[in-house]
Amino acid sequence: MSDKDNKGSMTVAEAGRKGGETVRNERGREFYETIGRKGGATVKAERGRSFYEEIGRKGGETVKAERGAKFYEEIGKKGGDRVKATRGPNFYEEIGRKGGQKVKKLIEEGKRAARAAMAAQEGAAPAQEGAAPTTPTTPATPAAPSGETAGPGQNE
Repeated sequence: MSDKDNKGSMTVAEAGRKGGETVRNERGREFYETIGRKGGATVKAERGRSFYEEIGRKGGETVKAERGAKFYEEIGKKGGDRVKATRGPNFYEEIGRKGGQKVKKLIEEGKRAARAAMAAQEGAAPAQEGAAPTTPTTPATPAAPSGETAGPGQNE
């Protein structure tokens, strides 16, 4: 090849960069955000959420191996300082309170669901041989020690 044939030649990377810059200049940054979201939604639909969890974990392990755990401490501190500077120190108190309220609500819901499941299980349990049948509205009275009868209020 002569110099005339090589004039203006570029690598694939250079051509891609140049093309990307041209598209960005013509269509704007929002274009890339839109196609990125569409592509992400398509991948999620095809491969599922676990795909992103797996590649995120692998990426994190690679970064940790290359840069060390200290790197994460540094970027976490930088991020925390940035949030504190933009939103103020009370922001952390506010989100902590909201998080605590959310956790409290979830615990209460879990306890209610557990009680409902236990009640349903007791009401649907098959009667054992020799045991008195029970109904969901009439709880079974615990057996009294031999020779004694348990009456109301004497279950202890």
